[in-house]
Amino acid sequence: MELYLLAGILVLMVITGIGALFVDDLLAAIIMFSAFSFFAVLLYLTLGAPDVAFTEAVVGVVSTTFFIIALNGLRRRCSKR
Repeated sequence: MELYLLAGILVLMVITGIGALFVDDLLAAIIMFSAFSFFAVLLYLTLGAPDVAFTEAVVGVVSTTFFIIALNGLRRRCSKR
């Protein structure tokens, strides 16, 4: 059972990782990156490493927040022209 769970999480990570690379919208890429980070947290928890999962969760939230702030700044700067 655990093997199937790990395989499912890994498949979801691969799908979201490839999806983040090939999506055209930057906001959608950020959301896909956030989903990838979430699946990484699930993988680490399944493997029994809650400390690594917590670190990944914090890094995922902080980096997603920075990416959205940067995207907002890019859109604001582009709309002034």
